[in-house]
Amino acid sequence: MAPSRIAQTALYQEVAERLRQRIFAHELPPGIRIDEQLLTVDYGISRTPLREALKVLAAEGLVTLRPRRGCFVTEISEQDLDEIFPVMAMLEGRCALEATHRAQAGEIAELEAIHRQLEFFASSNQIERFFEANQEFHLRIQEMSGNRWLRQAIQDLRKVLKLTRLFSLSIEGRLQQSLAEHAAILAAIRAGDATRAQTTMHDHILAGRQAVARSQPQLEAMA
Repeated sequence: MAPSRIAQTALYQEVAERLRQRIFAHELPPGIRIDEQLLTVDYGISRTPLREALKVLAAEGLVTLRPRRGCFVTEISEQDLDEIFPVMAMLEGRCALEATHRAQAGEIAELEAIHRQLEFFASSNQIERFFEANQEFHLRIQEMSGNRWLRQAIQDLRKVLKLTRLFSLSIEGRLQQSLAEHAAILAAIRAGDATRAQTTMHDHILAGRQAVARSQPQLEAMA
């Protein structure tokens, strides 16, 4: 019996990615109801791949399925943040420790290059570009750790945090504070001090939680 062909990327996965990016860009803001009928028309698809895509996003925590009410973009509560950030701090701290143990000269040079981008975007107050470079900085450390399980767990949580994190960088002084924290992490990795790298990364993540808390009044004023 001839082996069956492996199908190309399923349609629902492409739909999920499109919706994921719209959620991250806040084109679909937290709390909004997903208009399934409109999306099927816009994307030229049936309800089946759309609903499969929404199940994927629900598993990632980006949308919430409510029986008889529909699907809504997830709203992150203060309690959610208080629970997520300590877990993130623990995971990313461990990641920095393992990355420091394994770091090669070329990898450190790449991390330094990303940090120079952070410096440039901070000096020119390009918040969105800083946010993107910040994501790359953390991802690079995750790759340096060589621990795919840590990376997977961190990325799953970061998807949820993308619903709120960009606003925290708009708080006065946070951009420069974040830059200084990244510099401290880089210095620890460069020095081969794994314990310090772990501690500075852990504290950096928790400082992000404090910044998000300070950003809440701004978000409420914008609502």
